[in-house]
Amino acid sequence: MSAQNAAEPSAPYAARHAGPADLEKLSAAGLRAFVRIAQAWALTVDEQLRLLGEPPRSTYFAWRKQPDKASLSRDTLERLSNILGIYKSLQILLPDAAAADAWVRQPNVAAPFGGGTALARMLAGNVSDLNLVRRYLDSVRGGGWS
Repeated sequence: MSAQNAAEPSAPYAARHAGPADLEKLSAAGLRAFVRIAQAWALTVDEQLRLLGEPPRSTYFAWRKQPDKASLSRDTLERLSNILGIYKSLQILLPDAAAADAWVRQPNVAAPFGGGTALARMLAGNVSDLNLVRRYLDSVRGGGWS
């Protein structure tokens, strides 16, 4: 892990320092992006719920229907931040969109995955699992996993 990643706070800066109106804007933007990523990665509803920290189904569908009215917890915003970071890293590392989107479901022998998929690691349920995948991809972009 690089010194930059080690010093990175666990919650996104914007979420930690945002007021209520800013959190609503972050929530809406994050949800809209997540819906597009979920479609690109062919995530099931159950996988989407798991990645977001298992909100009630009815809550999740209300968020999707009216993202501008969603008020997400800091935990959910942190999850979204990690997912968006993973997506962005994949788009940079694998400029072919189909390959980038397929990567999350491909078996991977890298240390964090042990032959499993990145998606399986992300679905373990903890924010730290999402963050681990993000840090792995950030390190690959920057020159090595440690």
